[in-house]
Amino acid sequence: MSGSDRILLAHGSGGRLTQALVRETFLPALDNPFLATLSDSAVLPKLPPGRPALTTDAFVVDPPVFPGGDLGYLSVCGTVNDLAVAGARPLWLTFAVILEEGLSADLLLTFVRGAARAAAEAGVQIVAGDTKVVPEGKGDRMYAVTAGLGVVPEGRDLGDRRIRPGDAVLISGSLGDHGATIMASRHAMGGPGLRSDCAPLASLAEGLLSSGADVRSMHDPTRGGVAVTLNEVAGRAGVSIVLDESCLPIRPEVAAIAEILGLDPLYLASEGRLLAWVPAGDRERALEALRSHPLGRGAARIGVVKEAREGAVPVLLRTRVGGERPVDLLSGADLPRIC
Repeated sequence: MSGSDRILLAHGSGGRLTQALVRETFLPALDNPFLATLSDSAVLPKLPPGRPALTTDAFVVDPPVFPGGDLGYLSVCGTVNDLAVAGARPLWLTFAVILEEGLSADLLLTFVRGAARAAAEAGVQIVAGDTKVVPEGKGDRMYAVTAGLGVVPEGRDLGDRRIRPGDAVLISGSLGDHGATIMASRHAMGGPGLRSDCAPLASLAEGLLSSGADVRSMHDPTRGGVAVTLNEVAGRAGVSIVLDESCLPIRPEVAAIAEILGLDPLYLASEGRLLAWVPAGDRERALEALRSHPLGRGAARIGVVKEAREGAVPVLLRTRVGGERPVDLLSGADLPRIC
């Protein structure tokens, strides 16, 4: 990177070092015709038929490199997945970074290559970006801010308003892998079987939506995990949700970390899983579609939608011994800085 192995304040000044940073680090990894112009804006072709879908997100994670991914890979996956679970086909992304003075050039390259790898896997292009540098001690290595643009094909209608009592609640794989991996990495407790589930879900979601099953709604259970996502959905849909503990796909490594740290796997983030709501009669068709994809082989039905109960917590867990316990929203910051 023009002779410097660390990010300097001058890399954010707009001068020669900024130009060198862009041309030597970002362009080779993210190269595409839109980005290569280095214009103030990416002028894109006409969108395919359908409704535009736009999302934005910001990413911070500690540690920034973890088993199964890194901050750059996570940033692109998270943005793609927000579009995918809305029923959109992701097309283009923006990728802006805020770098801390003193950041290793090699670590930055890891982030940028991670973003490029995720974009390639998802079939999207990063068409615009920005770089800022803050003084040492004023940041935490790197923050990423993204936006994503996609198209919801004509005739496709997803939304929590469509969820009805009796619908099945599905998940595409084991829950809590990302959150458990981050927490274990912070405490130097990781093992060979513990790895983030971080992955772009566009092709998995598209396969489910093309299966013929009436997919009512989809979400990715990131911050707050399955528990928080289900509470939010139940509130918007005006229903309650009952989970079956015996059906929850939790890997032994995740369960072990959660037990050691006193955490509930239901609240651990996943970055490569989707939740889907389908009518009971479409459950098997939807599960078959999910399981036919490499990212959905562990798909399972984990619960059912019920009528809302006045004054009651909207999400309940039916335990293995036949009891029930509430699965409520977090009252504080359980897992800071994981995604």
